[in-house]
Amino acid sequence: MLKKILCFVLLFSSSLLSQAEIDQKGKWLSFEHTQSEPNSWYIYRKDVNLSNIPKSLIARIAVDSKYWLWINDELVVFEGGLKRGPARNATYYDEVEIAPYLTAGENTIAVLVWHFGRNGFSHVNSGMAGLWFETIAPGIEIVSDGSWQGMVYSAYQDTDAPHPNYRLPESNIRFDARKELIGWNMKGFTGNIRGSFIFNDPADVPVGKLVKRPIPLWKDYGLKNYVNIRKSANGDTLFCRLPYNCHVTPYLKVRASEGVMIGMQTDNYLGGSTPNVRAEYITREGEQSYESLGWMNGHEVWYVIPDGVEVLEVKYRETGYDTEFVEPFRCDVSFYNELWKRSARTLYVTMRDTYMDCPDRERSQWWGDEVNELGEAFYALTPSSYQLALKGIYELMNWQRTDGVIFSPTPAGNWNRELPLQMLASVGWYGFYTQYYYSADSSFVPVIYDGLHRYLHEVWQVDKSGLVIERAGDWTWGDWGENIDMGVLTNCWYYLALKAEHAFAIQLGKTSDAEEIRLMMTSIELCFNTKFWTGTAYRSPGYKGETDDRAQAMAVVSGLAGKDKYPALLKVLKKEYHASPYMEKYVLEALFMMNEPVFGLERMKKRYEKMLSYKEYTTLFEGWGIGDEGFGGGTINHAWSGGPLTILSQKVCGVEPTSPGFCTFRVAPQMGSLKEASTTLASVNGEIKVSVVQKGRKMTIEVSVPEGTSAEVVFPNGKPVMVTSGQHMLEGSN
Repeated sequence: MLKKILCFVLLFSSSLLSQAEIDQKGKWLSFEHTQSEPNSWYIYRKDVNLSNIPKSLIARIAVDSKYWLWINDELVVFEGGLKRGPARNATYYDEVEIAPYLTAGENTIAVLVWHFGRNGFSHVNSGMAGLWFETIAPGIEIVSDGSWQGMVYSAYQDTDAPHPNYRLPESNIRFDARKELIGWNMKGFTGNIRGSFIFNDPADVPVGKLVKRPIPLWKDYGLKNYVNIRKSANGDTLFCRLPYNCHVTPYLKVRASEGVMIGMQTDNYLGGSTPNVRAEYITREGEQSYESLGWMNGHEVWYVIPDGVEVLEVKYRETGYDTEFVEPFRCDVSFYNELWKRSARTLYVTMRDTYMDCPDRERSQWWGDEVNELGEAFYALTPSSYQLALKGIYELMNWQRTDGVIFSPTPAGNWNRELPLQMLASVGWYGFYTQYYYSADSSFVPVIYDGLHRYLHEVWQVDKSGLVIERAGDWTWGDWGENIDMGVLTNCWYYLALKAEHAFAIQLGKTSDAEEIRLMMTSIELCFNTKFWTGTAYRSPGYKGETDDRAQAMAVVSGLAGKDKYPALLKVLKKEYHASPYMEKYVLEALFMMNEPVFGLERMKKRYEKMLSYKEYTTLFEGWGIGDEGFGGGTINHAWSGGPLTILSQKVCGVEPTSPGFCTFRVAPQMGSLKEASTTLASVNGEIKVSVVQKGRKMTIEVSVPEGTSAEVVFPNGKPVMVTSGQHMLEGSN
């Protein structure tokens, strides 16, 4: 009982669906009410006299779309704001601690605002650029009102074509230094920046309801030197190497005459085969420095330098989601260490406003990708990362259509199409349920349950036998590639969705729902093999393609395939290789569930070996190769490819929770042919470390159990051993 009391279980967090309206004294300061220009930039400034500074003072700030905040000449927030759309008529606001930056006496607050002004796959344009600012405490009231100064900042401009593809709400950025207002954001500035404000009451603006930002502000790693710099043959381009694929804003310091244009982009500018974002800088006379504020990603930053420009310095600033990596998985085979490392890097580079499929072509919250990502986060990152998936859950359900259909990517300014199997994966065992069980945060369950229930029982239908009826949705998609057996996959994903819903119904005390769902699951269990099992594999009646490795794997991980089917399924999985990296995660998991770690590791290496042979990349691809061997857009940093990270930590080292948040957990290594392996994970109840060594028939397991938790250590050929808080070394046989 004491262990249960000591375990940390998060029961409450702010709900995006039910959050109460906040008091708003400040006005929305804009220059156009609903028709702000795309890719427009604005500056705002206020001087304020304060007599006493409290220990803590929170400023609440909202914009559409991004902002940068300075107080008393110090950069306080580098890229605040989130892409818009927690719900159809809502906008996120930030809370920023500003007390450390204030002084008694005169203070200067300055804000630069970037208005995207375009819809995207994960952003909804309100149509209004503006600033809402509010900080109120005893004796202090700083709100956006007529005492502020502001204007359109014409130094920021659009570039000529090509422009970013339609999936991105961001635009290219051109900055003309001849129009720069030097020092506008600093104390003592005396220039004229007064424009004609429109003062909008909060209830009368298109940004809608304000919802508190549910994830941290970005981590700013500061300006850094590039790893190395090389010049093109003719000397007009600098190729500046980054330490790894990351989100960067390029910086330069040059001496030039006025009117010279310098181009900036990364090697990923055409990542996904379509234009992404780039930047241009037009010089003024003399020595000058500039940082382009719209983030890019890649392994190199390219500066195109015309004749007559003397480059004094180039640097980059990395920013990203504010979390930390745990110690990486390690074993005695370097291939798997590198695969885990690249999986973790791919995970991190696809995290920002939302989980993304890729950080270049789309930056979109496709939930098929997110299901894989959120599972990886529990084994690769510290708990601050867990809030990103929770944010995604609320957004997915807040955007449920009036016909009950859910779709992604969301927030959605120019997309509303359902991919049925991705949606089943999202709401099911590997999506919503994993997020709850691994984080111990059940607060979202009562909020989203009714919408989930409606989707599974009104949108989806079952036939007379109880098996689910395939739905085309708006895009019939089971995976990239060929030989996709949609009938088997649909029933497996639907069964896993019911399994999650059943657990949620019990948790909420919805006994009638739970019984209805249990009966539906039983019907699928009874009829699945009758309809789909051929004696050697699972195949849908009428399916004409080669036997689908994905379908066999999903039959295993769903639990619909009994152990008596495993020998036949193993033969299929040794022969068939159709899955993309997205679905390969489930193929590998099935092999470990079938207690086939030797072949599981062998197949993992076979599948990823060519991808890892590209030494210049630190991330994983959308397909098994690049160019003609890619899938979809062919990106080289795609979220769903990191499934091996989960498998190596969860199955090879064998660390899985047996109660929410790893309050209790199991350590059951499946080492295959490996001799040594270790992993670390940062659960909400503390850090868990596992190290495994096997020599001949002997296996040694060392496990660090957080205070107040307990673990069940399982040797391959032995009885479980229960251990509690502390460091333990156990020996057994394999």
